[in-house]
Amino acid sequence: MIRIVTRTRLAALQQDADGARERAREIQGAADRAYAGHLRTVYDLTADVEAAERAAEAEGADAEVAREILERTEAQLADARATVAEQARRIDALSGELDSIAGAVVLLHYGQLHSLHRTARAAELHAQSLGAAEGGWGPPSARPASEVAWRIQVLSSFAVSEAGGTG
Repeated sequence: MIRIVTRTRLAALQQDADGARERAREIQGAADRAYAGHLRTVYDLTADVEAAERAAEAEGADAEVAREILERTEAQLADARATVAEQARRIDALSGELDSIAGAVVLLHYGQLHSLHRTARAAELHAQSLGAAEGGWGPPSARPASEVAWRIQVLSSFAVSEAGGTG
């Protein structure tokens, strides 16, 4: 089939082709701009991912340091708890000893400490075994302890008088 094209028709086709080429250039420019925007977005996202990875590594290192500090602190806490438990046991033992000597008395011989006893009766019996007169125990006299052969005194008052220098 042969088709005859007139000048007008050829001019119109030429104009349509020029318009299509112009439209193709516009679309190509828009596509280039979109592609460039896409590349910028990919670059920005890649930079953000790399920065996030570096931050995560730094945070991981900080977390490791914090973990080590926590482990040392827990070990110190365990040591402190063991020390406190040991001190509590020692305090209990000393409290028991203190309770056992709370009513203790000292036996003085001419003002000098001779022995320590749980009760006044035990001190009297001991002094009698050393030659003190039986039944000669009465209230402490006003005389100084250094002038009395045997004297029984409560341990707490003896400790206070000895520490205070009044005995």
